[in-house]
Amino acid sequence: MAASSTFMIAEAERRFPVRIRIGVPPDGLGSRLDQIKEWLDENCGANGWPMTPSGTRGMLNDALSIYFADATLASAFVARWCAGYSVETVGGGFPGAGRCHG
Repeated sequence: MAASSTFMIAEAERRFPVRIRIGVPPDGLGSRLDQIKEWLDENCGANGWPMTPSGTRGMLNDALSIYFADATLASAFVARWCAGYSVETVGGGFPGAGRCHG
């Protein structure tokens, strides 16, 4: 992982306590990524969410993480974008490392 990615992740984890990890299909997210970013800006504010790479070692771009200020925003994201997908939570809620993937 590049040093800049490591810094971005550390800064996101420091400022935003709730993370959702999203698996990225092999062909990418396409236009859905722009729609997700637009939703995040509208619901969390332009500076209210960071997105970082979250891939497994050796698997470049297979996942990304989105960080939120609170579990309410993360829950709203899951309700909007993860419908029909399995959602994993930690400790019975989204704080920490919730995941949504197909």
